[in-house]
Amino acid sequence: MRTHYCGDLNQNHLDQDVVLVGWAHRRRDHGGVIFIDLRDREGRVQVVFDPDTAATFSTAESVRSEFVLQVKGRVRQRPEGTVNADLPTGQIEVLGKQLEVLNTSETPPFHLDDETVSEEHRLRYRYLDLRRPVMLDRIRLRAQVTRELRGFLDGNGFLDVETPILTRATPEGARDYLVPSRTHPGEFFALPQSPQLFKQLLMMSGLDRYYQIVRCFRDEDLRADRQPEFTQLDIETSFMDEDAIMDLTENMIRGLFDKVLGVQLDNPFPRMTWQECMRRFGSDRPDLRVPLELVDVGDLMVGVDFKVFAGPALDPNGRVAALCLPGGCKLTRKEIDDYTSFVAIYGARGLAYIKVNQRSAGRDGLQSPILKFLPDDVIENVMQRTGAADGDLVFFGADKASIVNEALGALRVRLGEDCGLLQGEWKPLWVIDFPMFEWDEGGQRWMSLHHPFTSPKEDHLPLLDTDPGGCHSRAYDMVLNGTELGGGSMRIYRPAVQRRVFELLGISDEEADDKFGFLLNALKYGCPPHGGLAFGLDRLVMLMTGAQSIREVMAFPKTQTASCPLTNAPSAVPDTQLRELNIRLRKTPEKTADS
Repeated sequence: MRTHYCGDLNQNHLDQDVVLVGWAHRRRDHGGVIFIDLRDREGRVQVVFDPDTAATFSTAESVRSEFVLQVKGRVRQRPEGTVNADLPTGQIEVLGKQLEVLNTSETPPFHLDDETVSEEHRLRYRYLDLRRPVMLDRIRLRAQVTRELRGFLDGNGFLDVETPILTRATPEGARDYLVPSRTHPGEFFALPQSPQLFKQLLMMSGLDRYYQIVRCFRDEDLRADRQPEFTQLDIETSFMDEDAIMDLTENMIRGLFDKVLGVQLDNPFPRMTWQECMRRFGSDRPDLRVPLELVDVGDLMVGVDFKVFAGPALDPNGRVAALCLPGGCKLTRKEIDDYTSFVAIYGARGLAYIKVNQRSAGRDGLQSPILKFLPDDVIENVMQRTGAADGDLVFFGADKASIVNEALGALRVRLGEDCGLLQGEWKPLWVIDFPMFEWDEGGQRWMSLHHPFTSPKEDHLPLLDTDPGGCHSRAYDMVLNGTELGGGSMRIYRPAVQRRVFELLGISDEEADDKFGFLLNALKYGCPPHGGLAFGLDRLVMLMTGAQSIREVMAFPKTQTASCPLTNAPSAVPDTQLRELNIRLRKTPEKTADS
């Protein structure tokens, strides 16, 4: 039905007869001459119809936006003065000789050039939204990314293996999506949060190197980079340690950016321990494009008569940290108040600050409501430690360490963006040496920082019995521009260690056998040392395209309320289906605005 894509035509096709198909993007009648911008997946080209061919001209007069057309014509140079430099095909046009309307269209609910359409409206008519060039480009780049990733892994001896979608519920940190079984009344499958256990079983099966581009499901609260169903590039290997796995996958990502974007990432990626990341940046996924760093000043505040600082300074779980903003004196009181409101989102009860008007003048050259609480020597030590200079502003966070880290870590990035401090376009990083466990204050128990199958460092094994909080894991995360691209670890491959970790997590032998008996049994039969990681494909493509949300790089995403405006999912089902599944609703659900 066609000889070329619309967007592929250029001056090399001059005087050639072509057959094109696509959608009428825009029609313009210039009194005796009709112009139709014909659009397909690859772009747009201008087609001209004149009255010399009466029947074709009459058909062109009937064309409206989004009509599906077939055009036969000849490529020619655009007349002088009509070249469109903003269009790849802008130097040529097609003189239309024949025109067939393959299908008509009602007036679309929005024009594809309209950038003000709400996301909800775009998702309701996603098939129209995907016709927009920006969306087509993102989907095309996504396909290119998956093709390159597959090519790399295939070339390095990895096998593409599918794992089950219907499986059993296991605790992996988020709620499972449950699927009732008709053939096993009262029992449920779960949709996988990841293929974690299956890919470990594949290593026990001797497959050696596995990968899968796999759909995963998590019933959790949504954010810009989260969806109830998302895609991972899942990788697992045997007989490779963490350094070898990191080197391999780093080469994969570096090659991907080179081939797809023409971007040269650092070689090698820098590596930083979790402890250093938290100390310097307040985050285990720091954006290294922002040059600002947190500075500990708690030791200086131990003896001050200011409980806001002294309390956290004396608390073993507290932290007092400073963040120096170069040139920050120019911030207005309203801007500082806005940043105070911003850190409150992360639990901070305030945002103390000192403006450095004239460093050499000591206390008299500073401006702050907290100066009256701080002795001269403390002020001087803070100025020296933060490196504050004339015109700078020093922010302070004082609270539990977790709150200070979250609040100042987020403020650091916000200031970097607002004040134009970002340095470089791409800053990758490996974060290593994560704690094995974190203490749950509410539940009064240990929890896995990653998942319960992560291996502790070999020389930290004794700490499982003596100091679980000091035990580090063999885990590693790849971070890019403040976004976690992928995370992984070496796995536990000895049954006794796995049972000890379950015990620390409050999982009894009976519960472990019930939920993970198949894994524990498999560990008995010659399990090789193995490890891997998973990359968030949606996040990766979001970063590479510059999109603001993973919804913008998925063909049919859900909304923030985990619903689909296009299909009106989720939806009620007939009572007959519920009876087949032995399910009875406790009460009839109320319809909401979204449903």
